[in-house]
Amino acid sequence: MSEQFASALGFDFGLRRIGLAYGQTVTATAQPLQPIAARDGAPDWSLIDKVIAEWQPKAIVVGLPLNMDGSISEMARRARKFANRLHERSKIPCFLFDERLTSFEAKEIHVARGGGRDFGAESVDGLAAQLMLEGWFLQDKLIPSQTRLEEIYD
Repeated sequence: MSEQFASALGFDFGLRRIGLAYGQTVTATAQPLQPIAARDGAPDWSLIDKVIAEWQPKAIVVGLPLNMDGSISEMARRARKFANRLHERSKIPCFLFDERLTSFEAKEIHVARGGGRDFGAESVDGLAAQLMLEGWFLQDKLIPSQTRLEEIYD
């Protein structure tokens, strides 16, 4: 991962909740933050602005929920739109990252740690954002949020 971005804020886009994580490239690690509620994918933008102001990331990364076969899902299109809105509001470089299976992995980790299976009550969105952001730190290809998905994925 490019060292030009010392820190990053990761977003796991969802219709009811948006998971958040903050991390640093030097350690390639992230920590989950409190998720933000959303209504049909629309967050309280003032809360998002507050998180960005508090953590002051050098980059923003939004998970791209592609279909398992690598094709573009409707949620991936909505996540890209969300990413572009983040970029427009914050003026911070914003990137996309294929986050297939991070929510599944987050649920497995949560249960293995003794958590319950009511993921509505016990959110794993921050953990999913953490896993996604740590994956982004380990890869070399940067995909700016303005990139047309069709240019990269089927």
